[in-house]
Amino acid sequence: MVKILACSANGYGTGLMMKMTLDKVIEICGFNVEEDAFNSIMEGRKIAEQYDIVLCPINYVDMFEDAAAKGTVVLGLNNVMAQGEMTEALENCGIDLK
Repeated sequence: MVKILACSANGYGTGLMMKMTLDKVIEICGFNVEEDAFNSIMEGRKIAEQYDIVLCPINYVDMFEDAAAKGTVVLGLNNVMAQGEMTEALENCGIDLK
């Protein structure tokens, strides 16, 4: 099963909204996800390696280089609350979510 972390700048308002969008995407697409969580970018960097996928704003992708080097798939989004963009990113991430 897959673990997904959604990260935003501060992790409070936008992070929670990202997670709510992620929950909808998981439900609608029938993705097999063990855990989905949200956090700030700074806290997320510390725990990113514990997740299979990290979702974040596109301008923060470079902050997860260490996790990406260890196998975590980091997906940068232009609009972190856009259900369609998030769905497409997850469907094309190279990890079987079904």
